[in-house]
Amino acid sequence: MCALFGWLDYKGIVPYRVLKKLTQVLANAAEERGTDAAGISYIKDGKVTVFKRPKPAHKLHFNTPDGTKAVMGHTRMTTQGDGKHNYNNHPFPGIAGDTSFAFAHNGILWNDKELRKEKLIPDTHIETDSYIGVQLIEKQGKLNFDSLQYMAETVEGNFTFTVLDQYNSLYIIKGSNPMYLLHFESIGLYVYASTETIMKKALKQLGLHKFESKRVDTEDGDILCIDRNGKITRSHFEPKIYRSRYSSWFDYDVSPYYGVHEELLLSYCGCYGVDSSDVELLLDYGYTCDEIEDMLADQSLLREALKDVKYIYGEDIYESCYGGVF
Repeated sequence: MCALFGWLDYKGIVPYRVLKKLTQVLANAAEERGTDAAGISYIKDGKVTVFKRPKPAHKLHFNTPDGTKAVMGHTRMTTQGDGKHNYNNHPFPGIAGDTSFAFAHNGILWNDKELRKEKLIPDTHIETDSYIGVQLIEKQGKLNFDSLQYMAETVEGNFTFTVLDQYNSLYIIKGSNPMYLLHFESIGLYVYASTETIMKKALKQLGLHKFESKRVDTEDGDILCIDRNGKITRSHFEPKIYRSRYSSWFDYDVSPYYGVHEELLLSYCGCYGVDSSDVELLLDYGYTCDEIEDMLADQSLLREALKDVKYIYGEDIYESCYGGVF
C-alpha cells in the first residue's frame, strides 16, 4: 500500500510559495499509506529531476524551483526491494527513445522476474517489482499511449501508475488501485492523490478547498494524458483482476460472493506472504477490507485476529498457514 500524489499548473497564476507548500502537504498527508520512503519528480531546464530519500515525507523538504509546471510524487510502504537502498524507491527515471520520463507505482506486481526472462529484459540492481514497468516502456522505444497500454496489459498484479515526461505531460494509468483527480479550472491547476482522504486533508491544510473544483473521472483501464497546457486526452487498456497468482485471469464478472474490493484484497495478499484462505476466513468472520489491509501492513494484528478466529471456529476447522505459531 503506497500513495501517489502531485499536481500540474498550466496557467502559471498560482504563486510559487503555494505550489511549493502544496507538494509538501500532499506528501505529508500521503504518509497514511507509506512512511518507508518518499520522493518527487519534476522538470528542471528540460530535464527530468528525481528527489527521493528512505525517510517519511514529513522529514523531507521538497524544494522545486520557481517555474516548475508539474510535480509527480510517491510515498512508499515497502513490499519488495529494501527501502533503505534509495535506488529501490520511487519515482524511477527512464528513457524511451528520445524522451526521458519518471515513473511511480501504487500496488504490487508479481511477474517482474518472469517478464525479464520472457522479454529478454536485462537484470538490474533495482529490486523493486515496479521497475519492470519502466523497462517495458523503455523496450518499446517510445513514450505514448501505445507503449503505456502495452506495459499495463503485460504486467500482472494490482496497480495505478503515473508518468511525467520531460515536456511536463502527466500520464495516469488507472488500474485497480485508487486515484482521485481534481481540476481547479479557475486557477488552472490539476491536483491528484491516491485517495480522497489524502486530497481533502492536504487541500484543507493549504486552504485550496475554498476554491471551486471538479473531479475528473478515472475508471479502471483509463490512460489519461494531461499536457502542459492543461488539455486532457484519453486512451484505454484492457484491465483484469487476478484472483490468485496460482490460478488464471478473470474479468470483472466477479463471484457473487465477494465484491471487487474483496477480490482485489484476495489477489494481492500473497505478496505480503499471507495465504488467501486466511483473508477469506477473516472476511467471512466479518472483518472489513480496510481492517484486513491494516493487518497486512502490521502482521502482528493479523496473527492476533487469526488467533481469535481459530479459537472460535476450532482448530479442526481452520489450519493456519502460520504453522501452529499460535
